[in-house]
Amino acid sequence: MRIAFFGSRGIPACYSGFETFVEQISVRLVKRGHDVTVYNRIPFNSYRKNMFKGVRIVCLPTVPTKMTDTIVHTALSVGHGLLKRYQIAYFCGVGNSLFSFVPKLRGAKTLVNVDGADFERAKWSGFGRWWLRQSERWAARLANVVVADNGMIQQRYKQLYGVDAALIPYGSNVVKTDPGTTALEKYGLISRNYFLYVSRLTPENAADLTIDAYLESGSSLPLVVVGDAPYQQEFIAKLKVLAAKSKNIIMTGFIFGNAYQQLSYHARAFILPTAIEATRPVLLDQMGFGNCIIARDTPGNLEVLSDTGITFKHSDPKATLANTIRHVSKNLVEAAALGIRAQQRVATHYDWDVICKRYETLFESVLKQSK
Repeated sequence: MRIAFFGSRGIPACYSGFETFVEQISVRLVKRGHDVTVYNRIPFNSYRKNMFKGVRIVCLPTVPTKMTDTIVHTALSVGHGLLKRYQIAYFCGVGNSLFSFVPKLRGAKTLVNVDGADFERAKWSGFGRWWLRQSERWAARLANVVVADNGMIQQRYKQLYGVDAALIPYGSNVVKTDPGTTALEKYGLISRNYFLYVSRLTPENAADLTIDAYLESGSSLPLVVVGDAPYQQEFIAKLKVLAAKSKNIIMTGFIFGNAYQQLSYHARAFILPTAIEATRPVLLDQMGFGNCIIARDTPGNLEVLSDTGITFKHSDPKATLANTIRHVSKNLVEAAALGIRAQQRVATHYDWDVICKRYETLFESVLKQSK
């Protein structure tokens, strides 16, 4: 099959969960004998070679503002793709769904991964929020297949739009080999003796809640905050003011590759405070590292975790998260046991090779559709 991925910032992953997903799936599809293209976004992805592990890379620019970034790049990518006659066009993010009809003009089948209810994210208002809400309707009407990453999103599209979305979660790798400790040495950390937060630093990802709860907990174990975000300077400045209240809060900015693996592998626990109803790829990622997971008790998080983590209350997040941090700070053995169970759940239900096979099967079935 000739397959193209649109709408992400490209590979190798250097930003968020969609990029990790595209990298993991595209490379595996190539190994299975398919011709795969990924569109990289200039200037946000610095990789400029034409191939990455067998995946064809097309680098195209954008207009780097919050409102135009994704839309402009996807429009250019789709225009380029018209010349290539892809059989499968996969769009990452509901905000790109309006473009999903274009590849169909050249006979391609289109799929849109709608992620969560993007219009509910705090960074959007006005036209941006309207666009994302309308994009859900466009996805339902224009794409051959809507892809949901968890049952809550699948139910949402069925109830609101009468669409039977394909349910395929994100995946994860199980990491059992120690990747090293040079990153720990850089930040003065001790293995199994710090908490880890990883996300884009946007309001809905609730790094401020994490820092507030950590400060309230009185824990002596450091909190490492990994992440950054474009167009969020005011919010990030607020986070830095909060973090300055404790010498044990370390803000690293974006970290990828081996340093990210080291910080993940050696953490006592990973904290996921977001209330957005979608499967968070970073949650699966951290489960794969064998981390104890501390997560908000939203249905989406509970669906992924089952009984393999510790949850705190969505209705009273700061106090209950602080209590949980305090408890885990004193219970290394319990945290380690939960991490083992989380890793086992990933290996059983969310292995990337299994997820890739499900996508391959979905692509083959959609090519057989008549419309």
